[in-house]
Amino acid sequence: MTQFADESVSLKAQVTQDHAGHRIDQVAARLFPDYSRARLQTWMKTGELTINGERCKPKDLAFAGAWLVLEAKLRALENWGAEKISLSIVHEDEDLLIINKQAGLVVHPAAGHRQGTLVNGLLYHCPALESLPRAGVVHRLDKDTTGLMVVAKNLRSHHALTKQLQSRSVSRQYEAIVQGVMTAGGTVSAPMARHPVHRIKRAVSANGQDAITHYRVVRRYPAHTHIRVNLETGRTHQIRVHMAYLKYPIVGDPLYGGRYRVPKNCGTELSNLLDTFRRQALHASELKLLHPASKLECKWEARLPEDFYGLLNLLHRDVGEEQA
Repeated sequence: MTQFADESVSLKAQVTQDHAGHRIDQVAARLFPDYSRARLQTWMKTGELTINGERCKPKDLAFAGAWLVLEAKLRALENWGAEKISLSIVHEDEDLLIINKQAGLVVHPAAGHRQGTLVNGLLYHCPALESLPRAGVVHRLDKDTTGLMVVAKNLRSHHALTKQLQSRSVSRQYEAIVQGVMTAGGTVSAPMARHPVHRIKRAVSANGQDAITHYRVVRRYPAHTHIRVNLETGRTHQIRVHMAYLKYPIVGDPLYGGRYRVPKNCGTELSNLLDTFRRQALHASELKLLHPASKLECKWEARLPEDFYGLLNLLHRDVGEEQA
């Protein structure tokens, strides 16, 4: 099988006896594993994926010896504009981008945020992303969460990275500062769903999707804890919801942090910073995955942003120590 250009796909494969009698979309997914079954079904509907030169339906049955031929053009999937936006690119190659996202940057265009998003900046940096689902973004960070994100640059990589996320083989590590003093680390296994009243929020719900968060204590302070978190699943707002569920909400979280109270015996400088820290103290510090082309394990790290580091510094100084 050969793929000739980024703007088009040209593939050909023969149905074997082992595949005979199965649905064509299932067979195509096995013969062309770099592409999702949903994308292959779309190409069947547009006539770009044929069997022996004839149009076919996904539910049709394949027969031994038949040739599946894919001649497809990659088209823009969304009407999202490109904008010159400053991006912190940690790594880039032919298959993927690793971005260190800054606070305040929305990932996807949506109502109220059609411009100035990460996707707008990605499309300016790499126009070919317009032909990929969600412009190659396979997982998101909240607007005010900082740190590492992976972006696929072609369909093969998009499919491979999505499969890794679904199989939970991507390792995502976060740093967070929470309110309260944790006695020990642990695991939260609490399903999540949309909040029944506040539609922009998520909540722990017995009828929700499974959500698993692992956390461990890095350092305890008189009224706060610095923790390191690993996601096993990746639900919207997962770490923020799970920490609030444990009654240790993330410092500065505007949705789940609850009413702010000045800790007892808290120094003036630290109290003022906590009072004005207007985003969740959450940073995606480490990302580890199998490279979609080489299949080698790759790891990237992102240092703490200035505001997060400054908060840790004041927490140390408030107990008479200097930040390491």
